[in-house]
Amino acid sequence: MSGDPFSPAGFEATGHGPLYLQFQRRIADAIASGRLAPGDSLPPEREMASMTGLSRVTVRRAVQELVASGQLVQRQGSGTFVARKVERLEQALSLLTSFTEDMARRGRSVESRWIGRGLFAPTPEEVMALGLGSADRVARLERVRLSDGVPLAIERASLSQHVLPRPEAVERSLYDVLDARGLRPVRAVQRISATNLGPGDAGLLQVAPGVAGLRIERISYLPSGQVIEFTRSLYRGDAYDFAVELKSAAQPDRRPE
Repeated sequence: MSGDPFSPAGFEATGHGPLYLQFQRRIADAIASGRLAPGDSLPPEREMASMTGLSRVTVRRAVQELVASGQLVQRQGSGTFVARKVERLEQALSLLTSFTEDMARRGRSVESRWIGRGLFAPTPEEVMALGLGSADRVARLERVRLSDGVPLAIERASLSQHVLPRPEAVERSLYDVLDARGLRPVRAVQRISATNLGPGDAGLLQVAPGVAGLRIERISYLPSGQVIEFTRSLYRGDAYDFAVELKSAAQPDRRPE
């Protein structure tokens, strides 16, 4: 087979599987060998069809299979790219830290892409979680969290306006802003569930729609027991392992000797 995955030579009509699968293997081999590097862009679908001599339907199916497997990523208006390799991170569930603090401990850079922030009328879910009154307003922070340029999570945090009257004051770490106000949470309850990412969230995380993700809902508390933060996050399933230390509930029966 030619070293060029887009060469018209080498495609076999019989005996080597469907043409889309042959083309899919070519691209996958080029990625594995480094001939196509992370971040490289593929030619437009029409050009790939012309270069290989395959139909656009065949090219499209091969590309879609590679997107679904996470080897390629498609960005609307930009094209198709070789996916960047994501290092799996182990996150301890016994520590209450912010994303910024967690990445700083690992020596990794942190970036936020803001989706939106401001003051709004609370939803019924926010009223219940934060213990708000019907006339209260809620500060919402919605952003994509990136580390070393790779999007890892979408955070959607809600706090009472009395806790965070100026949402725009949060630039990097929400917990730094809360700490400066003497309102840093000291404990939290988290619920983790599996989910399949919808098209919108998948696009923000640069993965294929429908891939596995982790949904984390966190309610954080002050030392007084007051709820301070209600956050719903979506994490890439291919990037995170959450770990927790378990201890036996049964204590050994120790009798004096």
